Amino acid sequence: MIAIIDYDAGNIKSVERALHYLGQEFVVTDDTKMLNNASHVIFPGVGAAGTAMACLKRKSLDQCVKLCFQTGKPILGICLGTQIILDASEENAVDCIGLVRGVTKRFPRHLSVNGMALKIPHMGWNTVSFKREHPVFAGIESQAEFYFVHSYYPSPSDETVVLGTTDYGITFCSALGLKNLVAVQFHPEKSGRPGLRILQNFCTWSGA
Repeated sequence: MIAIIDYDAGNIKSVERALHYLGQEFVVTDDTKMLNNASHVIFPGVGAAGTAMACLKRKSLDQCVKLCFQTGKPILGICLGTQIILDASEENAVDCIGLVRGVTKRFPRHLSVNGMALKIPHMGWNTVSFKREHPVFAGIESQAEFYFVHSYYPSPSDETVVLGTTDYGITFCSALGLKNLVAVQFHPEKSGRPGLRILQNFCTWSGA
């Protein structure tokens, strides 16, 4: 059974619809026992890092996520769920879960490409340059586009955990992986066939 973590951070319905479409059995829960018993955990979310971390701590979900990681359970982070697995976030200057060394950073105020100003948040479709093969990204074409909406991005300390990058005024980490954890800054559940392929790959991934 796949568990979607419910920590009042929104965006869960679109993940539910995608898993329904794929024919996957799942539960949406904030029950730590159910999360510990799940085969896979999806950690989605939109919103502010400070509010999210407060909710996670109040429900002891931050420690549960750590335990799931330590025991080798496959975990998929999405958007905010990717940002707060790092040590800290510049958003609200908050300490985060710390599964991956690094900090979530805000885009610089003045971004441009070819002399044209770019809007923040980064919102819309963009490609991901995958740096190495990974089972969760198997079968994804190099020109596939994914849906982004964010003002902050993960910046891991160790470059070896970066699985993919995206260009938006700067080149930033848009996919990372460490052991049984994979996390993406974009929304696979809103990214059409390539996104569904990622979710399907994750649901059948052993975490190895």
